[in-house]
Amino acid sequence: MEKHIPISAKTRIFCIIGHPITHSFSPFIHNYWFKELGLDFKYLAFDVHPDQLKQSIKGIKALNIKGFNVTIPHKEAILNLIDKVDVLAQEIGAINAIKLEEGDLIGRNTDALGGKKALLDAGCKIKDKKVLILGAGGAARAISFALIEDIDSLVIANRTSERVRILAGDLIKKKNNEIKIINFNTQSLKKELGDIDILINTTPIGMYPNINKSPISKEILHSDLFIFDLVYNPIETQLLKEANLIGCKSQGGLDMLINQGALAFEWWTNKKPSIDKIKDKIIENMMRN
Repeated sequence: MEKHIPISAKTRIFCIIGHPITHSFSPFIHNYWFKELGLDFKYLAFDVHPDQLKQSIKGIKALNIKGFNVTIPHKEAILNLIDKVDVLAQEIGAINAIKLEEGDLIGRNTDALGGKKALLDAGCKIKDKKVLILGAGGAARAISFALIEDIDSLVIANRTSERVRILAGDLIKKKNNEIKIINFNTQSLKKELGDIDILINTTPIGMYPNINKSPISKEILHSDLFIFDLVYNPIETQLLKEANLIGCKSQGGLDMLINQGALAFEWWTNKKPSIDKIKDKIIENMMRN
């Protein structure tokens, strides 16, 4: 049974930092789990401009905030601002969950396993498949490292070349399979998509409040694609609407968000949250608001 625990001087604070941050469902998710398990914790969201990231980390540590999540655009920049990073997060080069333990800030990447689980749970077969990823930021790094050992080949589309070349180089070190870099434009994407099995959007294009935008033209999609959009607000993005119209199988980002959140929650609290009801609760909350 859910327990109501009033805020007091004993209440511990957890949070998420990003810029922008008003779209985040993380406070709703974690506060629901805290209440369900009767924990005297509260989870807040802080909008942290990139220029203030270093100062915010010092503040989090000084205020003894026990755990926090990191979202766009800080997942890579924060790597050199904390004390310890686990092996997977070091390989990925991006962090989304941090724990304060014995005075040290320790970073992990729960996006990778959370994203892979979301794909598998949706019935997407990844073994020996050809994958195209849109974007080369922290989320792209996480999902590509999660999949690289199972898939046949990978195409990465990004608007700037330096970041995507670094990602491709790091992935080749992990597993020497075929990785191709292309420009993020309709002409280049059209040339590749005919041979692709899984299309993954890791960019924020289509995220609230720009809900009518899609990262890719619907004219070049085909019905044999499995489309995974990591954007979770709105739950059905413009990309997913267009994919469903032509018969694509698809998955939104909400399941990945819940999965990665559950992994972080268990790490912070040593308690396993129930993920069975939380998706419906999020949707109910969105309908009310």
